[in-house]
Amino acid sequence: MELKDILSKCDHTLLAQTATWDEIRAICDDGMKYGCASVCIPASYVKQAAEYVAGKLPICTVIGFPNGYDTTAAKCFMASDAVENGAEEVDMVINIGWVKDKKWEDLLAEIKAVKEACHGKLLKVIIETCFLTDEEKVKMCEIVTASGADYIKTSTGFGGGGATREDVALFAKHIGPNVKIKAAGGIANLQDAEDFINLGASRLGTSRIVKAVKAMEG
Repeated sequence: MELKDILSKCDHTLLAQTATWDEIRAICDDGMKYGCASVCIPASYVKQAAEYVAGKLPICTVIGFPNGYDTTAAKCFMASDAVENGAEEVDMVINIGWVKDKKWEDLLAEIKAVKEACHGKLLKVIIETCFLTDEEKVKMCEIVTASGADYIKTSTGFGGGGATREDVALFAKHIGPNVKIKAAGGIANLQDAEDFINLGASRLGTSRIVKAVKAMEG
């Protein structure tokens, strides 16, 4: 697989609590230079970053992050606020406790509400696979498919476990044709990236792939 094809599927990510504008600007520069799918950054930097890239690179942000237990109203506000500030893509975290309580209708209603609050922009739904059983993952594939969201995403990277090949393969078997897959968390090198793409991921959330490419360039 060509390097540019891998990079074109990367959401070049910086979500550290200590992220500064200089660091955000640097990943925007890298995202533009290497042809990444987007940069995924904290919501507080979206407006500044959108103005900085001036339409040359989609800005993605996260809501309900990383724990997912904000109220639906709060998540909807975060989504609409992000879009208003210039986000082209929104990654939301589901309420994982609701999965454990089997509150399937509430989960579906929340994702639908957040999708509406995105005003036509891409919505990716993080189900945090490290906390779920395979049965719960399959159920979330069904709910995300029914919700109208654009992507199902494995992980925040903050939950103690990231994407696994098994989870991406499981998603690929159980999502509908309207849903794509984003693998995120722990994608360490180009071989990982290629494996996840071959298993069915259309996006990779990672901070390391661009770094790996830069290291190869010396």
